[in-house]
Amino acid sequence: MKRGHESHATDDEGSDSKEILQDAAEAAYGRDRLLAALTLMIGVGLAVALPFALRAGAEFFLPVTAALVIAIALVPMLEWFERRGLPSALSALICVLLLLTVANVAVASIVLPAAEWVRLLPERIGRIQETLAPLLDVYANLERFIEDIVTEFGRDAESSQRTVTVETPNSLVDIIATSAPFAAIQMFFAVLVIFFFLSGWTGMRKRTIVGRSSFGGAMTTARVIQQVVDSTSTYLGTITAVNILMGLIVAFALWMIDMPTPLMWGGIVAVLNYIPYLGPIASIMLLGLGGLMAFPDPWYALLPALSFALIHLVEANFITPMVVGRRLTINPLLILVSLSFWAWVWGTTGALLAVPLLIILKTVLAAAGKPDIAGFLFEEGTLTGHHHEEALDDPEAATNSR
Repeated sequence: MKRGHESHATDDEGSDSKEILQDAAEAAYGRDRLLAALTLMIGVGLAVALPFALRAGAEFFLPVTAALVIAIALVPMLEWFERRGLPSALSALICVLLLLTVANVAVASIVLPAAEWVRLLPERIGRIQETLAPLLDVYANLERFIEDIVTEFGRDAESSQRTVTVETPNSLVDIIATSAPFAAIQMFFAVLVIFFFLSGWTGMRKRTIVGRSSFGGAMTTARVIQQVVDSTSTYLGTITAVNILMGLIVAFALWMIDMPTPLMWGGIVAVLNYIPYLGPIASIMLLGLGGLMAFPDPWYALLPALSFALIHLVEANFITPMVVGRRLTINPLLILVSLSFWAWVWGTTGALLAVPLLIILKTVLAAAGKPDIAGFLFEEGTLTGHHHEEALDDPEAATNSR
């Protein structure tokens, strides 16, 4: 009789212990669900707010981001000077001076002639209309629409000739001097960011690596930093070389067909080619407009745009894949998403920065690990009860695992 009472007491204790473990498992599961839900809401909130914050704070974020991307691309040059025994500050100063020299040459060869073309555009509207007349006759149903547009252009041109005077700057210094004061401050601020980033790069990288608590963490940090620098500088370096080569070839082709200011057009297509997909389309449209302004024959006026289209076809399908290779191959969908996002946030400058920023983000995520959002939501996060069922089936194991 006594043994029966002991057995009954043991069963009661076992059931009570199981209930306690089950309650603990349910409490732990509820806590995890709450933390996961809060994490998800905070993440979604930050993801939604970040683009608007970047867009609203473009006066600060845009020059800083552009300066950091340029500075990262200049790091290999900085390290080359440092290996020759030059101090970091002097090496950074040389890099900045070379950058400003290249920018000044670009302004002299592109912006100044382009300003002259813009000044001549109202005067050439009549020539464009005469050049397009034979082609517009083919599309009789669109003739009245096009004539109305040309008429409106003519009216705007007459009024603008009476009120607007275009003064072309002579250099990058003149552009900064004639720009709005805030824009000039932004450019100066960006140059300072580049200089101080480069001058402190070696020490900053050393402190970042040495400051890790473990050798493995230090090696991982060093590897990520080097990968970001290598991928960004390699992409910008190779694409710059390809674009300059293509710009020179386009300039030579335009010179052969007597297109005015061929070097300017070569520089324009070289700069626009940094913008994937949309840049070449914009180049074709600008060259088509320039051809109509320069040549009276409608078919001959199409030669500048056709010449660039053929050259770009060879560059995009043969030269760039051969030079860049598979190492920097990026999913076209990611490029389009990045391009549309940064163009919406920061306009044309954002479109120019889209691919370098995508490369930096992709490199960091590849080293740190990509977030598994689907797994977070449907396997271990807020939208599943699978772990709850496991906890109820085996509450002791679920409690011990926590």
